[in-house]
Amino acid sequence: MENKKGILDIVKYRWIWICFSAVLLLPGIVAMGYSTVVNKTPLLLGIDFTGGTMLQYGFDREITKEDEGKIRTIVTNLGIDNPVIQTSAPVVTKAKEEVKEDADEVSENETGNVETKITETAKEEVEQETTQYVVSIKTRYLETTEDKSEAGDIYEGLKKEFGDVQILQVNAIGPTLGAELFKNAIITLLLAFAGIIIYLTFRFQFDYSLFAFLALLHDAIFILGTFSIFGLLYHTQVDALFITAILTVIGFSVHDTIVVYDRIRENNRFLAKKMTFGEIANISVNQTLMRSIATSVTTLLTLLALYFLGGETTKDFVLVMILGIIIGTYSSIFFASTLLVMYREHVAKQKALARQRY
Repeated sequence: MENKKGILDIVKYRWIWICFSAVLLLPGIVAMGYSTVVNKTPLLLGIDFTGGTMLQYGFDREITKEDEGKIRTIVTNLGIDNPVIQTSAPVVTKAKEEVKEDADEVSENETGNVETKITETAKEEVEQETTQYVVSIKTRYLETTEDKSEAGDIYEGLKKEFGDVQILQVNAIGPTLGAELFKNAIITLLLAFAGIIIYLTFRFQFDYSLFAFLALLHDAIFILGTFSIFGLLYHTQVDALFITAILTVIGFSVHDTIVVYDRIRENNRFLAKKMTFGEIANISVNQTLMRSIATSVTTLLTLLALYFLGGETTKDFVLVMILGIIIGTYSSIFFASTLLVMYREHVAKQKALARQRY
């Protein structure tokens, strides 16, 4: 895949990249369509969007990853699938404790001897500090009937496993709040896309911004499709953190695309009279290739460490980031630049035909 100048020829194999992108996106699009028919949504939505129950418990000792696994097992054994378990930093609480002390009364009797007698007990309030480790559990709506309380069963299971456990909070997240959160998430994504298009239009030209937008859409569809497949196969749900990860991926991807486009624009100023736009794009992509790969690899190393060594609750977030970094690097190099070259060549061809006519 090297041309005569010894560089990677991106433009020459343009249809390979286009077909490869189609192969990447098509299964996810089919999965989202199937999920929409079966589950009424393209992806399985978590309780952040659909509503559910949030429980908070206080523990008197630090909760380890092994303990998180035990909590998850306790909840799932009760028939509650896909609980979201989060641990927070220890909270120091202060409480006043009443301390009783006997007070001695000292007096001198008639013979001149000193006698001591105990008087009424004195009371003193002393402020005591206690440390609590808080665990939050998000689940579907928990049932409470005369015969059964799922929240009570969870508490009894935790108490049996860990001893002294305090119930701090039991909240129900209504579907109205979930629907509002989902709507706000979609609006946030649309605003991010609109802001990127406006910025790139001013920074470069409209065709640059258009194909950068298509590259971002390409990345977003790939991630959404992948998690739609995960939802169908492994019942993976998406939550508000998923939207945060998508926005982060979009930011990284557009940054990578801007680097490539900026080099194409700079080279086009000096080489337009000597080379075709495709050749300029080829040189520009190769000049930024190692930088893009090096940036992506170093980021992936950190994300992989977080995925394998981090907590269970952040795995989906990190997985979105990993997939986003990989697909974002690919689309910036092979997809966005290829589409731009194809468009510019089409415009040049149309102008040449127009000149021949007149």
